[in-house]
Amino acid sequence: MSASVPANVIEQLRKYDTPTVCNVLELFECQPRNTGYMDGRIKASYPALPPMVGFATTATFRAGAPPKGGDTYIGLGGQVELIASMPGPKVVVFQDLDDPPVAATFGEIMCTTYKAFGCVGLITSGAGRDLDQVEPLKFPCFTSSTIPSHGYTQIVNLEVPVRVGGVWVNPGDLLHGDRNGVTTIPVELAALTAEGCAGFMDAEAVVLDYLRKGNATAAGFVAARDECKRRMNELGKKLKSLAADIR
Repeated sequence: MSASVPANVIEQLRKYDTPTVCNVLELFECQPRNTGYMDGRIKASYPALPPMVGFATTATFRAGAPPKGGDTYIGLGGQVELIASMPGPKVVVFQDLDDPPVAATFGEIMCTTYKAFGCVGLITSGAGRDLDQVEPLKFPCFTSSTIPSHGYTQIVNLEVPVRVGGVWVNPGDLLHGDRNGVTTIPVELAALTAEGCAGFMDAEAVVLDYLRKGNATAAGFVAARDECKRRMNELGKKLKSLAADIR
């Protein structure tokens, strides 16, 4: 666990879906709205699983040519030693250096290994396999594709910046992912983001509750939307003020 993000904040973030987290992050106005989240190339392998929240442990990967040492899982031992020394929860994030991917980054053995050493999920710009075997692990995986072979699996570099789904991920970055995709959360804003999710959902509920009652009118809809916007604006002002105090 990162010393700057308490366990209760991580647990609170797990209660909300990734779109809600993205909506709240927009209220801080600390980055452009079209940045910070992975693009449509990265999809959830197991969309029924609940949200994944953890800190990135990064690596680069390739499988298109035999390694010099002849070990088709070269680098895994060193990666596990490093992961074992880290506080959790951890999310393994791979950038596949093969373009396009020629083999699967992960399978049953790797996911079982990572979970045993405190990881709560895996993201790769490459491919996955053993989907039926990994599913019972309830280990969230996010990937660009599926390929049946592991090729010449090689973990090239550890704990380096990686680019996945159009986003640069650094070691220790806080990640939130579910069936909708994956976003980064600035560590310094984690607690405020978790706090803001409930308020954002309450604001949205003004419109949703009105529509669900039936007999909606255009005037009533406009009034509900105005109240929703008012609440969101108030929440945004509050969050930006609190964020200014911690920066």
